[in-house]
Amino acid sequence: MSGDERDGSERAGFAGAGRTIALFPEASYGAALNCIGIAQELRRAGARPVFICHDGFRGVFADYGFPEYPIIAQGGVAAPADWTAFVARHKESFRLSPTEQIEAYVAPTWEAIVDTAIAAEAPLRRLLARLKPAAVVLDNVVMFPAIAEAGVPWVRVVSCAETELPDPAVPPYLSGLPTDDRSAWGAFETRYRAAVAPAHARFNAFLASAGRTHYPAGQFLEASPFLNLLLAPDIVRYPRATALDPDRFVYLDGCVRSEGPFTPPPFAAHDDGPLVYLSFGSLGAMDTHLIERMLAVFETLPCRFLVNVGAWRDLYGRVPDNVFLDGWFPQPSVVAQARLFIHHGGNNSFCEALYYGVPSLVMPYCWDGHDNARRAAETGVGAALDRYRWSAEDLAAAIRSLIADAPMRARLADCAARMQRAQGVRRAAEAILSVADRAERLPQGGAVGSR
Repeated sequence: MSGDERDGSERAGFAGAGRTIALFPEASYGAALNCIGIAQELRRAGARPVFICHDGFRGVFADYGFPEYPIIAQGGVAAPADWTAFVARHKESFRLSPTEQIEAYVAPTWEAIVDTAIAAEAPLRRLLARLKPAAVVLDNVVMFPAIAEAGVPWVRVVSCAETELPDPAVPPYLSGLPTDDRSAWGAFETRYRAAVAPAHARFNAFLASAGRTHYPAGQFLEASPFLNLLLAPDIVRYPRATALDPDRFVYLDGCVRSEGPFTPPPFAAHDDGPLVYLSFGSLGAMDTHLIERMLAVFETLPCRFLVNVGAWRDLYGRVPDNVFLDGWFPQPSVVAQARLFIHHGGNNSFCEALYYGVPSLVMPYCWDGHDNARRAAETGVGAALDRYRWSAEDLAAAIRSLIADAPMRARLADCAARMQRAQGVRRAAEAILSVADRAERLPQGGAVGSR
């Protein structure tokens, strides 16, 4: 019996072995890989985690040994919008400020997300009826009525920035605005709500058709009445005017999956230099011109660079001797060895950097990346750099400064120790199984759900 199996057999009894827990992450690698970490711990605890997935994510979860259930619609697959094509169409929007992106990118994105939710509803209802899970874990930015109506507890995972949960003391979601200056908060909120109003009206009509109560302006997902899991560790957590109920909102202090070991390849130049990892996520990797500009700067620095270029590896010609390109890396294993992580501000990447005590250089292009870039700089766990408006000197200086910042490294090492002691994936699994256990103990016919 392996260590994982032995640990699971010893721990499963508190919630009962063999429960099916359905995890449904959105069609993004950040949410998918975050849920894989939780699923790994659920499996160690004796449960049977399964993944509901969109068609483009077939194989992602199976690679980690989990059953997959793609959402199949009548006449074909109820896949989400083709996000690679969607991002390619809107790529020029990423040069705009967060406020200017509201109409150019955010509103069209909500339209596509609402389309996805509507298309998934009927097949999702059929699938949940077939799976009969003890609980459903939803890592998404939009509600699916089928989940609320499944008759079992559902758990919301907030794997975007903590700004996704509004509060009068927290800057508006997706704004990238500072915490200590509220002068632009109101204008951003007004513009945001006006721009997303058409998508929100369609979404409320969809909720009504499913017998659900409509949502307030600008809201596409409610807090779960059962359990809500947040990733943010205390070093970057926002002070809130209204404290979150600790019985329903659990901070995981990170939620990092287990990956296989990674040995950096030999480099022809600077093979003993500090290791820097660059990943802009599966969609950000399509910005090959930006990455080529960065490679030219990397060549001038006494460091080793691992660069995730996704599906676009063949578009690169000459690669500097201190750079290694690949389409995929076991990211946690790489970040654990890095001295600096350059990323787009995806919450998964940001939390992994904190979990391993690595400073972040955040170069955001959309969504909550703007919020995390601002928060990294505000809290002294990294720096933000405009994705496009930088000189070679700017980028080189930022990299040198972050690698050399010993006080920041010391603070991050302390943060990493606390996060690793917290065992976020174990805390998540135990909280999910506890919710499922309580629901099963209800008298037969007891109500589970909310409207």
